[in-house]
Parts: sequence; C-alpha cells; structure tokens
Amino acid sequence: MRDNHLTEVNLDESGLPAPTPEIEQERRVAIYDLLQENSFAPLGRDGATPPGPFRLDLSIMERRLVFSIFSDSKGMLGEFQLSLSPFRQVIKDYFQICESYFDAVKRLPPAQIEAIDMGRRGIHDEGARVLLERLEGKVATDHATARRLFTLICVLHFKG
Repeated sequence: MRDNHLTEVNLDESGLPAPTPEIEQERRVAIYDLLQENSFAPLGRDGATPPGPFRLDLSIMERRLVFSIFSDSKGMLGEFQLSLSPFRQVIKDYFQICESYFDAVKRLPPAQIEAIDMGRRGIHDEGARVLLERLEGKVATDHATARRLFTLICVLHFKG
C-alpha cells in the first residue's frame, strides 16, 4: 500500500542569518500545516511512485533549491535541484508584502490589514503555481502542499 505524503520536513538553514520572529513563525506554521495534511508523491524515472510515506530535506546549494527525498522503507530515494531563478521575483514580492502585512498588523485597522492579506495570499498562490510547474515530472503534489512548500522555500531564501 502506498502512502503518498510527507511525515517529516527538514530545512538546512546552515549559513543563513537568524530569522526574524515573524519568519520563524511562518516556518513553524508552514511545517505544522504541511505535516497535518499534504499530498507528496515523488515520481521515478518510469513515472511510478515508490512506497511512502516520505521525508523531505530542503536546502539551498550554490543558488539552487535541493530536494532530498527519503522513504521510511527504502532510505534515500533521490535528490534533485531546481534553479531559484524562476522564484526570485515572486519571493521578493512575497517578502515585501509580508513586511507590509506585519507592519500593518501593528498599526492599521482590520479592513486595511485584510486587503494586504488578500494581496499576500495572491502572491503566495503565484509562488505555489511556479513551484508546481517546476516540480512537474519530479513530484506529484497538490496546490495546498505547494503553497506550504513555497513558504519553506522563502524561509530558506531569507537574507536577514
């Protein structure tokens, strides 16, 4: 029986600056939500999915996003890298709107906060769409899982 979901996600944050409290909270929430509900099926060369569940280690190496995928039953299944170039603008936009949102929460009325949050969700959805395109042929996943993974990619991309 196949179990196509993640049971563990690890981020290699070595060499990165310490996250702000807001970024650390985003990371914790994204990992918690991701582990509560996700769909994640690595695709083999033949298009078949190996038996899960899976562990995912995410890191950045030489300006590339590295996915290392493990199975409880078979150990390391494989690793692949994605260029960060297609993500750069959406990550930049996401950090800018998150900064506006965190600032707004401190001083603006709820209606304005909600408007900024709607923009933040839209950019988050765009990041998930880019990730889904980049994962095509490597991992089958859904939009909700891609959104949470995009948050983790942003955390790894945080420069302080």
